[in-house]
Amino acid sequence: MDYELTETQQMIVDLARRIAEEKIKPVRAHYDESEEFPWPVVDEIRKADLFGVYIPEHYGGLGGGNLEQALVAEGLSHACAGIALCAAASGLCGLPILLFSTAQQRQRYMPDLAAGKRLGAFSLTEPEAGSDATSIRCSARLDGDSYVLNGVKNFCSGAEVADVYVIFATVNPARGARGVTAFIVEKGTPGFSFGKKEVKLGIRSNPTYELHFKDCRIPKANLLYKEGYGLHVAQVTFDNSRTGVAGQALGIAQGALDETLAYTRVRKQFGQTIASFQAIGHMLADCGTAVEAARALLYSTTRAMDKALKPAVDKAVADGTVIFDEMRALDVRRWTKESAMCKVFCSDVAMRVTTDCVQMCGGIGYMRDFPVEKYMRDAKITQIYEGTNQIQRNEIAMMMVKEAASKAKM
Repeated sequence: MDYELTETQQMIVDLARRIAEEKIKPVRAHYDESEEFPWPVVDEIRKADLFGVYIPEHYGGLGGGNLEQALVAEGLSHACAGIALCAAASGLCGLPILLFSTAQQRQRYMPDLAAGKRLGAFSLTEPEAGSDATSIRCSARLDGDSYVLNGVKNFCSGAEVADVYVIFATVNPARGARGVTAFIVEKGTPGFSFGKKEVKLGIRSNPTYELHFKDCRIPKANLLYKEGYGLHVAQVTFDNSRTGVAGQALGIAQGALDETLAYTRVRKQFGQTIASFQAIGHMLADCGTAVEAARALLYSTTRAMDKALKPAVDKAVADGTVIFDEMRALDVRRWTKESAMCKVFCSDVAMRVTTDCVQMCGGIGYMRDFPVEKYMRDAKITQIYEGTNQIQRNEIAMMMVKEAASKAKM
């Protein structure tokens, strides 16, 4: 299918797929087994300038948006979603900084994030605050020209290897959601340490840690946007970042399907290739149709999102203002429903396709020395992080009802 990508977008696709084939595929099993962070591959992604595809050229990026970020996630995840997560997790940190920071904060952090010189991480979840982010207990107390952070965050992807973190804490627990606030915290800040490293089903080459804050003092200048706007920062970030998860899921599904096609075309039983059996053929057809439908939804949605967002980004960069403020001034609508649809559909497709791929490959599909079982393990997280698919369906339904009510009043 020709999706009429621009020359730059096609270059991103080609670079990501080349790195996937030449640099990731030969080592993915090693890093999945060892759970080491793949620094040599990270260097290749840096050299290809794929960390900053969504960042304005003013800060050293390629000046793209959500579509370009999804293309990177898809292309790298075609070989290994765990290794691809090094760029995606850093982007999840970069997005709220890009959208909500002052011009000074953007200048301080965006060039290094664009170059991959420093990696980023994002931490909202706590032991008692998963889908219910209003239950955050990590605290931030203003003390002179500093905020003092105390508490524990968990399930932070890219933790320990990252240098810059977007952290959510409450400045006033009594205010509930209105007390939650976003901060930029740098690795090495006294009082900031790492706790338990998680042992996971999939995406094993990307480390997931607890974050511990004990009287961690950060400059007041590291406040991201305004006090009490933390959940708004998170929600608007997810409106844009969930399409990246969709891209990751799409790459997983396509990678598993390609491996399965290659195998079923040569594996023979009863004197013929198993791809020629009608039962297998129908499964292949259903998988291929689902993957293409997911790609069409993702590409069209991100293209529309970027078209709407670009004027606000350009104006904020030119005027030194906050991008989110320009979005509001230009009445740029939020894409909560559409981004949630992309995440739900693409991740459900990934789980279904990878499960079917293991089935089509039979016994060998279940073995660790054959890649399709890894795709299935990696696919599962795309239905969970950045909001479970059950929460996404809540969001989609709520927006549909609201839109229907609005139309009824006209």
